[in-house]
Amino acid sequence: MIGQTEFTKALLDPARSLPDGLVDPQGRPAPKRFDVYRNNVAVSLSDALETAFPVIHKLLGDDFFRAMAGVYVREHPPTSALMMYYGAEMPDFLHSFEPVGHLPYLADVARLELAMREAYHSADSTAIAPEALGALTPEELMQARFTLAPALRIVASDWPIYALWQFNMASGPKPQMQAEDVMIVRPAFDPEQILLPKGAAGFIGMLGKGQSLGEAFESTTQTHPDFDLSATLGLLLQTSALTSLTTGITT
Repeated sequence: MIGQTEFTKALLDPARSLPDGLVDPQGRPAPKRFDVYRNNVAVSLSDALETAFPVIHKLLGDDFFRAMAGVYVREHPPTSALMMYYGAEMPDFLHSFEPVGHLPYLADVARLELAMREAYHSADSTAIAPEALGALTPEELMQARFTLAPALRIVASDWPIYALWQFNMASGPKPQMQAEDVMIVRPAFDPEQILLPKGAAGFIGMLGKGQSLGEAFESTTQTHPDFDLSATLGLLLQTSALTSLTTGITT
């Protein structure tokens, strides 16, 4: 009997020979059938990676991307039958893949594309009404703690990942080499990217970890004195990123 590991390795690596014991209905070795099946699997997985990482594909070009995908597939075979999860290791793979070492931003671009896919498949949620905050006293607002929408993702980077995505996918302007933080939200059916002002990524992250609005604001202003709380809070409300709040104040 052919071991599953042996079969999988041979299936994903064209340099490997036909696994022992693999025969056709007449009991004869079936190398041609296996080669066709192996090629179909490799093409399908490469197609899945191209769909998952369209910007990476554009940045590297089809030939290079396909060759790289072959290496990735051998190192990271699927662990789930659901292709929407395939490619989760791509950022780390790109970070250590020597042939793209001169393109250090690729790993963070892949993180952004993964976050877009995760947001798309996240659970639905109902946002709080903006009026709920207006009904709070200043003291209650500063002590409020929020639940963030399941689809919300933050990708902070030393590279212009938002500009790179916009340039390649939405005919945006040529990127300038600068750090960019991106929030991904899904107020309707499709994920949207929001370029965040300085300090907002950390602030939103602290809210997501359960800090009160006042605590997160105080921590943020220690490193970003000009942080605009009203603008960031308004952005979270406009994009349906907040789903519940508690004030922690008892009467």
